[in-house]
Amino acid sequence: VFPKPGMREEIVMNKRVFLRPGVPNDDNREYLPEAIKESSMVVNENGNNSIPYPIGLEECHGVLVDDGEPDTWYVYVPKTYDPEKKTPLIFGMHGGLMTGWGHAVYTSWTLVADREGFICVFPDAHMARMWQVEGIQHEHPSPDLPVMPEAKDIGATHDTKMVFALIDLMKKRFNVDESRIFMQGMSMGNFMTGQFSRFYGQILAGAAGSGGPCRLRLLFEDDGTVKNVAGPVAVWQSRPEKNGLPPRAEYNEELINKYNRFYWMLINGSNPVPQIRIEGENNIAFYTGTRAPLTYIDIKNRDHGQTLDEAFLYWDYMFSGLHREPDGTIVFGKTRLPRTGDSYAAAFTPGTAKVWWHNRVLPLSTAPVQWKKMKYHGLNGGQKIRGEYLCVPLQFLAEMADARYQPSADTLTASLFMPDGRELQFARGSIGCVMEDTLRSMYCEALHRNGELLVSVEWFCKYVLNMHVSVCNDVVYVADHFIDLSFFMADLIKDLLHNNAEPEKWLENGFREN
Repeated sequence: VFPKPGMREEIVMNKRVFLRPGVPNDDNREYLPEAIKESSMVVNENGNNSIPYPIGLEECHGVLVDDGEPDTWYVYVPKTYDPEKKTPLIFGMHGGLMTGWGHAVYTSWTLVADREGFICVFPDAHMARMWQVEGIQHEHPSPDLPVMPEAKDIGATHDTKMVFALIDLMKKRFNVDESRIFMQGMSMGNFMTGQFSRFYGQILAGAAGSGGPCRLRLLFEDDGTVKNVAGPVAVWQSRPEKNGLPPRAEYNEELINKYNRFYWMLINGSNPVPQIRIEGENNIAFYTGTRAPLTYIDIKNRDHGQTLDEAFLYWDYMFSGLHREPDGTIVFGKTRLPRTGDSYAAAFTPGTAKVWWHNRVLPLSTAPVQWKKMKYHGLNGGQKIRGEYLCVPLQFLAEMADARYQPSADTLTASLFMPDGRELQFARGSIGCVMEDTLRSMYCEALHRNGELLVSVEWFCKYVLNMHVSVCNDVVYVADHFIDLSFFMADLIKDLLHNNAEPEKWLENGFREN
């Protein structure tokens, strides 16, 4: 049963976020069943979780554009809206074949609005529930798709005109802060958001998108020069780790994610070394920029779409601190949550004598070694790998532990004197570690390279330091809190450790689509 409008005042009090219970439909196999509308039904698909239809979501119809064609859009005005104050405006752009109300239930924008008091508008794409964005029709030709524009015609499309008309309409209805207009989209709505940002981003303070990245030929000339009309805009890119590629697409997902990030790094003047923060499955890189900030997030083990908490992440880590001055300058102040990396975290990759430590790239005395623990006995002369572990210099592990490191004169043994009084002793070729006059087995034997001992960072940080360790895509990440390293964040970290994080290095000979 859909709750009565009067319940809204009871649910939202003191700007608190309140989750209404829904009625699960676990048998549903449609992404957007029409039965959700104005009901309490919820559906779930690997993190793409709907909320119950928002109480008070206003459905609007009218002619907005000079072609006389009617449009549909949805407006959410929270109880916390104060008409006496200038208020941010959020545009939520739905995915292909979805609706404005569908975007409202598959995001948490209405919940953030309840807390913050801003206005949300969720427009329907004008034709066939598909946005008019350049390039899509060429890859997915269909008579049901709207005509996709050339770059020179973006401003003439119905959907672009509709966005401008809605901005004017919202300014007439509400006390909109023109310096704080934001746009966020999912999937094809991400394409629409990116396109609007590239051509008309000067009216936005920030833009965010989740799902598939943009095709590179829309972002770069063949020589690597960026294609851009509007200039800098604060951008957030969400890339679900299991996003996958569109049907019939033939390109490298690592490269297309990388170059989409590079595009806005170049536009916004980003420092190539970000602050990295991993919160469970959320792998976030915060970039500062001389013109605007950039945020990149890879979400572990999530499929195409957007996670329910993304709107809170957008607002708390970026949109909350943004506004655009009348002269076009983007001002980035204090955000609701600090854009700081993990205070205690280290990352390593095999064969590279560098470490990511305290959000900086620092040298290691010896490159880490990926070591295979082998099984021979009883296999008739064969072998079997029982585990692979990254062995790093014990001297650096001592630094992580704030311990005193004391190698023997021949460097074949070494001791660590821990702050809590424990003494650990290691020896070349031994899987044993002496701890307080007793012996404990490590994951694999200690190695000796370049005159020093190397031991498994996974074992040391888990067993000795009681830290969290996550391994993905040839990167080991250690932190003092729960982490789940994702594939594309590991790729970003490897670029940092290989001194290969600057966009110019990748674009000096043009860009590669594949």
